[in-house]
Amino acid sequence: MEKKEILQAILNSEELPTLPNVASKLITLTAREDTTLTDIAALVSQDIALSAKILKVSNSAFYSFPQQIGSIKQAVSLLGTNAVRSLVLSFSFLTMKKGKQKSSFNFEKFWERSLASAVASKLILDKVNEADTEEIFVCGLLQNLGELIFARIFSDKYDKVIEKIESGHADNISVENELLGIDHANIGYEVAKHWGFPDTLLLPLLYHHAPEVYTGDDPKIIQTINAVYLSDLLTNILYSDEPEKYHKLFRTESKQLLKLTSTDIESILSELHVQLDLAGEYFELKMKNSKSVQEILQEANIRLSLMNLDYDQMNKQLVQAKISLEKLTTELEEKNRVLDNLANIDGLTGVYNHRYFQNTLDQEISRATRNDSVLSLVLIDIDNFKNFNDTHGHQTGDYVLTQFATVIKENLRNYDTLSRYGGEEFAIILPDTNEEAAILASEKLRLIIEEATFEDNEEKYSVTASFGLATCMPGIEDDFSKSKLISNADQALYAAKDKGRNAVVSYSPKKKWFSF
Repeated sequence: MEKKEILQAILNSEELPTLPNVASKLITLTAREDTTLTDIAALVSQDIALSAKILKVSNSAFYSFPQQIGSIKQAVSLLGTNAVRSLVLSFSFLTMKKGKQKSSFNFEKFWERSLASAVASKLILDKVNEADTEEIFVCGLLQNLGELIFARIFSDKYDKVIEKIESGHADNISVENELLGIDHANIGYEVAKHWGFPDTLLLPLLYHHAPEVYTGDDPKIIQTINAVYLSDLLTNILYSDEPEKYHKLFRTESKQLLKLTSTDIESILSELHVQLDLAGEYFELKMKNSKSVQEILQEANIRLSLMNLDYDQMNKQLVQAKISLEKLTTELEEKNRVLDNLANIDGLTGVYNHRYFQNTLDQEISRATRNDSVLSLVLIDIDNFKNFNDTHGHQTGDYVLTQFATVIKENLRNYDTLSRYGGEEFAIILPDTNEEAAILASEKLRLIIEEATFEDNEEKYSVTASFGLATCMPGIEDDFSKSKLISNADQALYAAKDKGRNAVVSYSPKKKWFSF
């Protein structure tokens, strides 16, 4: 069969897995620029079981929010659009069932490895300062989707692929192309494209085994592809018979592709098994207690060294291995404490990140509650930034994002908090600031941005921004909640865009309307 015939047979097969209704609609909804957090929350809330799973993960150490999240609307407000989409797709994938046909394909091991790849991808990209990590987990999780498709639809033929791989040292891609005429990377890409996935999720599926083949210039996609590729090497340390080979390859490739430091690499290796066990619990996937990378490598070395040793020598080697492992663990703990200090800064813009914003907003709400004082929150979105990126390129877009953040930061008070909320959206926490003062401050910032010129290599660029703000007195308002404050500011931001952008809109909870 030709590639086109194989692909058509797959897309027309009754055995082709389908996305749940909520996941399918969510992909369509998040592709629209006018979608609000309320729209997304309303859609996800339609599936009670899925909502419960998302709330479980949202309240786990996977996100480490300090307060309890009690509703999907609150979860969407805190996590953001892409993160919620990734969670929905992750749960959808992990609940796909086996096919009706008999197969030697180990589905349980496949899902276990997929989750390990997802955890590894996130750990890896978290170490890249300028990277966008919102969708890396689901990219890592779905990277071998094509294998699942093959096993369900062409079980007999794929059994032969598995048999040939297990009998020799040939890799999956070459054997699949030889016996089936197409590989799982292409199949995963085409099926995900059929489901309506965006390019940010599609391209890592296609190029995760050969990142050098991707010729695009989108830095986010390049980093994601590289991280997913590296996650496969890291997962092979856990599951292959040659952990030393993949350990060496991972260290070399991660330095070349993502410029990771030795400290970054050691941190990833030490955290992997811990995060994998936790992820199995969060995503309700039964996992065997995983060994650390250090233990796996130690055991591999011991197996080699014990071949020609007597009993006493064996015990001596085992004691030395244990001492080395304990020493390495202590060193890694100290290095991780140093790395934690960098966890609050957005790598691209240099301002605080989303996690720091959430923690600081909690602190300011507590302080305002104790003192019966007022607090304002401003959400800022650069107008038509997607079009700007499409016109000038993502590198220029990143430059403008950085300069934009610098200009905003230079015009705030020392005790105001500026954070990157996500993408081209920023958040400002204004303590002890009433609605009138917040409007004046926002209007001042709007004019400064409107008049600013960003120069890069003799090129000049200008942008405008929309501002949505909400003011509250947490200690006085009976129905106050953090998620409501964020939601009000988000609604005000949406109104500013609807008004024509380059505007300031304030949401007044007492008056129940927007103040322009």
